[in-house]
Amino acid sequence: MTRNIADIRRDYEGGRLEESQVFDDPFELFDEWFTLALENEGKDANAMTLSSVDSQGKPHARVVLLKGFDERGMVFYTNYHSHKGSELSNVPYAAMTFWWPSLSRQIRIEGPVEKVSEAESDDYFASRPRGSQLGAWIATQSVVIPNRNWIEERQKRFEQAYKGKDIPRPIHWGGYRVSPEMIEFWQGQPSRLHDRLRYERRDGGEWGLFRLAP
Repeated sequence: MTRNIADIRRDYEGGRLEESQVFDDPFELFDEWFTLALENEGKDANAMTLSSVDSQGKPHARVVLLKGFDERGMVFYTNYHSHKGSELSNVPYAAMTFWWPSLSRQIRIEGPVEKVSEAESDDYFASRPRGSQLGAWIATQSVVIPNRNWIEERQKRFEQAYKGKDIPRPIHWGGYRVSPEMIEFWQGQPSRLHDRLRYERRDGGEWGLFRLAP
């Protein structure tokens, strides 16, 4: 089947992104943009594409949810035994992409990855709804299963096993932190003449700022 979608176009509009208007620290700009995204994108503001590579160098991408950030980096949670968990174990480096269409803005982040502390994972797991806590036990993420009934049967078993009890965090589930070495801010502009400002971390830890061609 062939389908021509070349005529699908959108002209981007947004305020200018000038070097004189941004912070020396990219985390401050990220916080400012993320706050505005929450106002405009609602509960989808923290959705991001996480890209990793497997042991053969093949890239893989999927949408996950950002669950926290500070000067150390960006945190998300998942099953350590999933495909992405295996990939991050073999190649502990990742790229993250945020796209906020209502603002015509994109942020790209790249950097090394490490697991957060067990205490951080415990604290976040305890804050999750009970159904999500059970889900971490029920879903053997990325494993081939026979049908939907397989999940529903496991759900019944775990609901019964933890009935009236607190649900502990599985040891195979927890957080990762991406420590940015590069953060690029993209602001859409008319005629595809977009603004792109890239921060790169230097050896001393300070950030360099560069403007890239659209």
